[in-house]
Amino acid sequence: MPDAIDNLEDRIAMARRNIEDLTAQATGASGAAAEENIAARLSDQQDVLNALLRQQEGLERRSEA
Repeated sequence: MPDAIDNLEDRIAMARRNIEDLTAQATGASGAAAEENIAARLSDQQDVLNALLRQQEGLERRSEA
């Protein structure tokens, strides 16, 4: 199970970096289409992050039991 937790933590870190990168891109984006594209990608990455955090929480609860 520690490998699964480590893998999950890596994926969480990657999702957070993606969100940071997209946020930085958004500050330099011009045009409605670019802004909409980045907003959609940000939303997708936030959904991924939320799902990964739920998985992490489930693994942590199982390891405590």
